[in-house]
Amino acid sequence: MKTMTCLQLGGACGKKFTAETFDELGEMAKNHGTEMFQASDETHMAAMQKVMLLMQDPDAMNKWFQSMRDAFDALPNDQ
Repeated sequence: MKTMTCLQLGGACGKKFTAETFDELGEMAKNHGTEMFQASDETHMAAMQKVMLLMQDPDAMNKWFQSMRDAFDALPNDQ
């Protein structure tokens, strides 16, 4: 199991996500993002705007996504 925070994933808070794989962790973060969007959380909305800008350039988005995956892979397993 590995843990990353919303902030480490480009979000806006310290909420922790723990998962076996990056894909599982990404799904948790996506669900959190949806909750924050529905709550109109201003700090998360600003973070989402940055990701939306990245999505306009598929190469930049792929590089950012790969950097998040690489960061997850580099983490030690939780104790």
